Amino acid sequence: MKKVQLGTSDLHVTPICLGTMTFGEQVGEADAHAILSRSVEAGINFVDTAEMYAVPAKAETCGATETIIGNWLQKNPGMRERIVLATKVAGPSRGMPWIREGSGMTAQDILNSCEGSLKRLQTDVIDLYQIHWPERHVPVFGMSYFDPAKDKSVTSIHEQLEALAKLVQAGKVRYIGLSNETPYGVHEFIRLAEQHGLPRAMTVQNPYALTSRFYDNGLDETCHRLKVSMLAYSPLAFGALTGKYDQCGFEGAGVPDARIANYESMRKQRWGRPEALEAARRYNQLARDHGLTPTQMALAFCYHRWSVASTIIGVTSLKQLDENLAAWDVQLSPELLQQIDAIRWDIRDPAL
Repeated sequence: MKKVQLGTSDLHVTPICLGTMTFGEQVGEADAHAILSRSVEAGINFVDTAEMYAVPAKAETCGATETIIGNWLQKNPGMRERIVLATKVAGPSRGMPWIREGSGMTAQDILNSCEGSLKRLQTDVIDLYQIHWPERHVPVFGMSYFDPAKDKSVTSIHEQLEALAKLVQAGKVRYIGLSNETPYGVHEFIRLAEQHGLPRAMTVQNPYALTSRFYDNGLDETCHRLKVSMLAYSPLAFGALTGKYDQCGFEGAGVPDARIANYESMRKQRWGRPEALEAARRYNQLARDHGLTPTQMALAFCYHRWSVASTIIGVTSLKQLDENLAAWDVQLSPELLQQIDAIRWDIRDPAL
């Protein structure tokens, strides 16, 4: 698996990244450590986490994922040098008061959150430190429209960059990135960084799956021209693109460990919408018609997309990990790609 460069940085990562948001909730520490070790053994050198994980977010498990990863690094000397470690500072609390006081994200919040992550991860430096979601109010996590009346930003992008610059100058962060960002946000972060000599965003981590290709509507050009690498998350649409919900109804009844079924908040978000799951059924059947599993087609689509630098896979078992890694060898034919686009033309992006 040939490594790819992130933005203009000297970080070179595998085009598959291990996502860890289930560690500490669905996945216990021992199993999480086994997944981490197997990933590195298989050649993966990129691990992504966040201060607010595990998911679904709650006070009892906030920071648990970073702690689990930190314990794994301590138990496995030499592993830190083998991986590119990415984590995220949470944006405004969005109803999660346990992350921080107040409803915004100040420059001091960024500094404090980084210190917390470093301690939990038991490392001296974070390779890629990302803003999990914008400080300003933007349509993310299932929202469709920007509403100026809801914009209550208190910390400018310039101030955020200055705080991140302090972390880079102190040697606590190597590079910075964004997540759940818009074309405007990416442009503004780059513009201000270049204008004021501040750290340049190297990546944007946004949703990207067969049922959620909003990235292809302009942000792909933004990232290409500004040399910002795309990190695609939720390529299996929270499991909807594995086929396991095709026959059991939208509540996921009878599907063991089904996140959409077990957590009401996730059903209400984009992935659990009836129209999104119906769209997933169409893509899943298309995969079977071409002799592929739904998982193989969905992952191969993201893995080999020109605009995606690395695809973040989230797994809950070694079996899932092996299946997802094996999909790297699947190549989709031009005919199949045309049929995928034909479905998108019909249904657009129901899991925005």
